[in-house]
Amino acid sequence: MKRLPFRPHLEHLRKQAKDLLALYRRNDPDANARIREALPAARGKADAEIAGLGLRLHDMQSCLAREYGFRSWADLRSFVEASAVRDAGADIGGAVPAWLRLVYAADIAGGVNRERPSVAARMLEEDPGLVGGGDPYVACAIGDEVALRRSTQMDATWVNRPGGPLDLPPLVAVTHSTLVRLPVFCERLHDCARFLLQAGAVPNQAVGSRWPPASVSQPSEEYRLSALYGAAGRNHDAEMTRLLLQAGADPNDGESLYHALESVSCTRLLLEGGARVAGSNAMYRVMDIDNIEALRLLLAHAGDPNEPARFGPPTTDWGSPLLWAIRRRRSRAHVEALLQAGADPGASTPDGASAHTWALRFGLTDGAQLLDAAGAAVEPPDDAELLIAACARADAAAAGAIHARRPGLIGELTEPQLRLLPELAAEGCGAAVRVMVGLGWPVGVRGGDWAASALNHAVFRGDAGLARFLLEHGASWTEEHGHGDNVCGTLGWASCNEPVEGGDWVGCAEALLAHGMPPAQPDPAAPDGVIIDGRRKRFSDDVTDALLSSAQ
Repeated sequence: MKRLPFRPHLEHLRKQAKDLLALYRRNDPDANARIREALPAARGKADAEIAGLGLRLHDMQSCLAREYGFRSWADLRSFVEASAVRDAGADIGGAVPAWLRLVYAADIAGGVNRERPSVAARMLEEDPGLVGGGDPYVACAIGDEVALRRSTQMDATWVNRPGGPLDLPPLVAVTHSTLVRLPVFCERLHDCARFLLQAGAVPNQAVGSRWPPASVSQPSEEYRLSALYGAAGRNHDAEMTRLLLQAGADPNDGESLYHALESVSCTRLLLEGGARVAGSNAMYRVMDIDNIEALRLLLAHAGDPNEPARFGPPTTDWGSPLLWAIRRRRSRAHVEALLQAGADPGASTPDGASAHTWALRFGLTDGAQLLDAAGAAVEPPDDAELLIAACARADAAAAGAIHARRPGLIGELTEPQLRLLPELAAEGCGAAVRVMVGLGWPVGVRGGDWAASALNHAVFRGDAGLARFLLEHGASWTEEHGHGDNVCGTLGWASCNEPVEGGDWVGCAEALLAHGMPPAQPDPAAPDGVIIDGRRKRFSDDVTDALLSSAQ
């Protein structure tokens, strides 16, 4: 592993990545050897095969980060930025809070940061004295039981008193520490949680969310984040969850079950500990994360397969878990589990579409067959529903035949039917979207969880091919979405946060530029930002580089 230079500078690292990219494009054998060693996608490949990968700047940044011992460029960048605060000579008013923002998620630390425990651990490894100031609340973050015992001997009441840089109750500080995900800290943090509970810490300690517009100094009074939520919902740590439940933590804290569903073990512990499924929205959330075992656990613990939705206006299309499972295009097993538990096969959407029709609208032929066998109402499909079903399963021949027979049919579709274009784009059904647009479907219609056009959804997913196809068929970068921005804003958020693995946001940027999005200019007020169409924007480094290069 290469060692970072003393006081590393982000711009120097960016230049190293760009230099590596230039060497790669010249098929430099030394560059290929570095790439082969660092990038999983290039491992074991010959130089010619590596050249054929068409790697870009973000790949070189990833290569560089791995050479320095980081999992990603984002981790390396976070390390450099936090180190800069430390190296500036900041005291506990700067260096420690900056480090804590790597340990805790944004709803605890304030802001919109993503926790980066491996980066926090790397900083401690290189600077063991960074958090050695004796603050017991900081000691909670790293699992320093000796410091906790010392503070308790001096004042036994501190175990239930908020404090420290983030004003956290001690048990919350322990259970929300993402360092518990790392083997070197895991047992230490478990021991600290066990000690605090034995010392009299109230197991239901909680703190108001600090997610903006709330903050550390002005936390939310409405959204409370419990110690149990940190253990089960944030860190998915079964042992810590068990400790809290045994100590009397309330599993019905409004957050833990909903967020624990990604962990079957934590979900099971909460349910066996008395968590109520009703009213938690867990029956809908479990469809978002595609966890069939968690769904079966909910159903086995009185989860209502016909629970009304607790979100969205009454005119939305997800009025039952069954309909929501279909909208999320979940498996046959999901539909089967819901039906076996008593889900109403006759459920219908606000526009009157039966669950059977709804399944066909989302291309779930297997699901429709299950509903049919369960006694669902199967109304004879008209031409509109036949066309939609053919499009949803990407059957271009069948859809084309219906369209040829009824060329004006798309103009007769209802708003909920038209909304299927962005809905399917949001679920990654690019082939279906292409069939629909090819037949003349209006490309600008908005839908999905955030009322966005198909182009917004394609760019969000980093699907450059689909984005280019939509732009070639009349879509525009100016199309707005429900968060008050347009496709350019979608590109910025998605390229920085990478919500879909393997997304090609550079390709999306190139497609947008080729179809009318104005070129970017450097933002004199923000070295990492650019200005597009008079508005300040921020993108990932590789997208920024592509946008600025287009203006040269």
